Amino acid sequence: MERQGDEVHVSQEEVTGAVQPHVMRYVLGVSLLLVVILMSLIWIVGSVFR
Repeated sequence: MERQGDEVHVSQEEVTGAVQPHVMRYVLGVSLLLVVILMSLIWIVGSVFR
């Protein structure tokens, strides 16, 4: 924690009380990729059997 006049500056680690791993961005990226692939497969298979 750092005071600058009337302002108090706190780091993100101090606010959350823990170190934030950056795993979530990979989980979101992989799940987005899987959804795009799955939706594409559904669209392609649906148009082939129509």
